[in-house]
This record gives sequence, C-alpha cells and structure tokens, in this order.
Amino acid sequence: MIEQQLKGKTLSPQEVRNILKADNKEIVELCKRASILPKRDNRGQTYFSYEEVRNLRRVQAQKGATNPIAKVKAPVQAAAKQPSPVMNILTSLKEMETKLSDKIAKIIDEKLEGMDEVVVELIRCKTDNETLKQKIIELNKEIYQLKNDLHSYKPVGLGFYKKSEKQLW
Repeated sequence: MIEQQLKGKTLSPQEVRNILKADNKEIVELCKRASILPKRDNRGQTYFSYEEVRNLRRVQAQKGATNPIAKVKAPVQAAAKQPSPVMNILTSLKEMETKLSDKIAKIIDEKLEGMDEVVVELIRCKTDNETLKQKIIELNKEIYQLKNDLHSYKPVGLGFYKKSEKQLW
C-alpha cells in the first residue's frame, strides 16, 4: 500500500537536491548515468518520480558522489581535461583581437611608410626655400648697389657718360 502511494508521488527538483544533497549539475550527471529523463507537468515544471529518485540515489552511491571532497575535485578535473565553452569563446575572441590588431597595425604601417619620405622631402623643401630667400635678399642688395652705380653716370653727350659721385636716392 505504501509502495503504491510512493510510486504515484512526484518530487520537485528542489526536493531531489535536498534528498541527494547534490547541486543541479551533479543531478544532471546522475540522470545521464542512470538514463533518466526528467518529466514536465502541464505548466512546464520539471518533476521526478519517487522511483527515479531511488535510482539516482543508487547511481550516486555507486559513483561515490556523496563524498564532499570528490564533489570539489570533479569539476576542477573536468575543467582541466576539457575546455569549457566559455573558455573556447574567450580564446577565439582573444585570437580575433590579436588578428585584428595585427592587420590594423600592418595597414597603418603601410600607409605611414610613404609618410617618412614625405616628411624628409618637406624638410628638404623648407631648407631649399630658406636658402632661396637668403639668395633673393642678397640679389636685392646687389641690384640696389648696381642701380646706385648706374645713376652715378651722367650723360655728357655723343653717347659718353661721366661718372660722378655716388648718389643715394
């Protein structure tokens, strides 16, 4: 009589966690080992039958999962053996970041490669410009002196000129 009442009874995931003293991950692992699929009621909530919980407890006892030290070590060992999806995503993001930064650096280097030559040419042009300005100043001084010399000659007649004292205008 009690057996039939227990068979009809359903247990929520919270109750299963309390009975097995395990977290959700461990319950999922036990369900996989025992080939048990949790059922859902008409509201979509998960439940277990009493028989399923008994089978889960049996599998847990065989596995030795009630040992708290084993609980702590198992996830660490599993993480060490298989990379988690989060680690895979982080690794792929890191690789993408590295590739992108390398490509951008390469493109910038290519674009700036010609800039070195442009800067050198600009400096050379600026130096040439300053040199030419100094030359213009010197030539203007020479023109002024030549004009003064030219104005110091006075026409005498018949195409002759006489040099007089230099005049400043």
